[in-house]
Amino acid sequence: MDLLNTLVDKGLRRELPTREEALAVLATSDDELLDVVAAAGKVRRQWFGRRVKLNYLVNLKSGLCPEDCSYCSQRLGSKAEILKYTWLKPDDASKAAAAGVAGGAKRVCLVASGRGPTDKDVDRVSETISAIKEQNEGVEVCACLGLLSDGQAGRLRAAGADAYNHNLNTSEATYGDICTTHDFSDRVSTVQQAQAAGMSACSGLIAGMGESDADLVDVVFALRDLDADSVPVNFLIPFEGTPLAKEWNLTPQRALRILAMVRFVCPDVEVRLAGGREVHLRSLQPLALHLVNSIFLGDYLTSEGQSGKDDLAMIEDAGFEVEGTDTTTLPEHRRQGCGEGACASEGAGEPAATVPAPSENAGEPAATVPAPSDDTRRDLVSVRRRGAGTDLPPNA
Repeated sequence: MDLLNTLVDKGLRRELPTREEALAVLATSDDELLDVVAAAGKVRRQWFGRRVKLNYLVNLKSGLCPEDCSYCSQRLGSKAEILKYTWLKPDDASKAAAAGVAGGAKRVCLVASGRGPTDKDVDRVSETISAIKEQNEGVEVCACLGLLSDGQAGRLRAAGADAYNHNLNTSEATYGDICTTHDFSDRVSTVQQAQAAGMSACSGLIAGMGESDADLVDVVFALRDLDADSVPVNFLIPFEGTPLAKEWNLTPQRALRILAMVRFVCPDVEVRLAGGREVHLRSLQPLALHLVNSIFLGDYLTSEGQSGKDDLAMIEDAGFEVEGTDTTTLPEHRRQGCGEGACASEGAGEPAATVPAPSENAGEPAATVPAPSDDTRRDLVSVRRRGAGTDLPPNA
């Protein structure tokens, strides 16, 4: 396909695709899927070889959130039967993190439910960061605490936080459909505060909430404009007891096309396969490793994931290798402060790709996306009952 050849050439040069090209990736057919994966895989290998970075989540405070994000099992009014507990003590959080590091995780992600941290919360998380760093040489720590107030990003950075996560989740145009207690600009502002404080920006999306192809492209282009170093791609986990419990809009094939599109738009960025991969990719998870260079190990915040040992076996069986703490994830040009916007021009001096003519439904989900059916695998959504906040050992 001329489209894929053009996108590979652009990705290898860090030249960014057009919106039309990104939409065209999402519109490819299932018959073309392996060609799409192979093309995006060339771009992935150019910048990250066959390395897979492992990340490990520690849920510092679960549930009891005052925000109304429709996708979240911890939201205000959620009836999802998840674990609910207040802040873990720093020592307990550090022990939970150590399990992930022992399993091969290079980055520990400290997450707490809520609109944003108080200054006391920042002190508590700072203690946890210090404890983790002292006990695990070379480990990266990413904080994810919600919307930040003035000065909090600097305090987290001073405590040793390497990165801050705050996802944009969906397009600005549709953000009000999934949340009313804060808006898209609040999220952008928090990512920018983290960057200004010297932390690496980690910001991604959630696919499968009923959004259009245009919405997916919009949010990925917004992430590119923010110059996020790490882009987690989540697939909606439709928890019973949340407003989006009936949103089963993804097939494994569509999930792979979404990951490929993200890779083409963010060629030299850490693209992380995040929550929902087991639910929606299922047996096609290994193919996703040709598109992403980072995954979460084991369980997520409120749901159980594939076992850590199965994650490691999948990586090895697919011909990839776990990235060590002695390896820097990002390519050198990104580490030198040369972001995508500054280092590449969009389409400058290059011929336009051959893009399929838009249909009358251009910008809407591809026709291959199935409607929810009675045989939807709701049994694949498993609430976390082990690890942080319990007496049971974690899955790492």
